[in-house]
Amino acid sequence: MIQKSVQIKLEGGLEARKVAMLVQVASQYESSVHIESAEKKVNAKSIMGMMGLGLGSGDTATIVADGNDEEAAVAGIENFLSGIE
Repeated sequence: MIQKSVQIKLEGGLEARKVAMLVQVASQYESSVHIESAEKKVNAKSIMGMMGLGLGSGDTATIVADGNDEEAAVAGIENFLSGIE
């Protein structure tokens, strides 16, 4: 299991369309992937869970991945949240 804190750099934060895109990115990986913010931890492959976090631009979240491709999963999600992908 690995985890990494990242700052959300998406303009407008994680609104519905961007949450759907994030879920698509997370679903590419075999590993279980969760996003933690404050005291909430949700499955990054769940649209409803991710919408419930209400993350905005500038907020910090922690990506937690566990599985065979956990490093790639964290890197891919970090790139998306950083506005790179």
